[in-house]
Amino acid sequence: MKDNFIDFIKIFCKSGDGGDGFVHFNKTKYRRKGKPDGGSGGKGGDLIIKGNSHINTFYHLKYHRHWIAKSGYSGKKNNLTGGNGKNLYIDVPIGTIIKDVNKNIIAEIINNNQKKILFQGGKGGHGNFFFRKSKNPYYYQYGIKTIGNWIFLELKILSDVGLIGFPNVGKSTLLSILTNAKPKIGNYSFTTKIPNLGMVKMNDSSFIIGDIPGIIEKASEGKGLGHFFLKHVERNYILLFLISAEKENQKKKYLILLNELKQFNIQLLKKKRLLVISKSDLIDDNKKNKIKKIFSTLKENIFFISSFSKEGIQKLKYIIWKTLKLK
Repeated sequence: MKDNFIDFIKIFCKSGDGGDGFVHFNKTKYRRKGKPDGGSGGKGGDLIIKGNSHINTFYHLKYHRHWIAKSGYSGKKNNLTGGNGKNLYIDVPIGTIIKDVNKNIIAEIINNNQKKILFQGGKGGHGNFFFRKSKNPYYYQYGIKTIGNWIFLELKILSDVGLIGFPNVGKSTLLSILTNAKPKIGNYSFTTKIPNLGMVKMNDSSFIIGDIPGIIEKASEGKGLGHFFLKHVERNYILLFLISAEKENQKKKYLILLNELKQFNIQLLKKKRLLVISKSDLIDDNKKNKIKKIFSTLKENIFFISSFSKEGIQKLKYIIWKTLKLK
């Protein structure tokens, strides 16, 4: 799981040093001492973070932890400025948060091809041409040396809707029915071990659904997959809770899920919520009415769906789309 899907990593970054100024004298037949004409050094390369929608993990950084941009080149004679160091780009997934060693947020990448200069390259030093009128024609400057920094990259997947539920309640199946995503599906717990995304097309618009690995009671204490992936729902506008119709004590399971979210981040309880009973083809109308009555005290709107018979799927899509239109 952690080997293939990496959503947190620490890397070392350093922009390029500035190039040194140059000392040179343009000597002629009639000017023995020569005229100062040493050029300035070039600017060091910037270190730039860039959003890339084609990647969804930091796996490509796992074996490349040190990123150092090229330094600027020294100045040359005839007052020629040295070349600038090449900028260095680090591609990251959409939804990446960049933090310094004190965990302060430096930047967030939320769009494809979005660029952010994290560290600017050092300025080049002046050559002796710049100081030609000074008392010391040999004087020049070194380029500014930059300091390397360790930074933290944290991924919080951007999706409009997050699927929340216990393992094996049909989240992955629902995602595959609503979208063109192809998550791993199986009749055993913890089939989903990494977040999966899919796009739902609706008229002339669309929205993104994220399937988060199943949560179990005491996940906050490290059971199951713990809270390892819950940070990904912090950016969801709607939390879609999926409770299986074939299980007992649906209300209790829903309250457990709410409590686990509360333990992780109480602000998650302020998000829009939809409560969906999955596998509704396995129960009759009497059972559905009983479930509605059980949840009536919580004042939650309940939707019954079946990924097998497609019951309620179109209605659910419309409700989600309508809710998102109001944000």
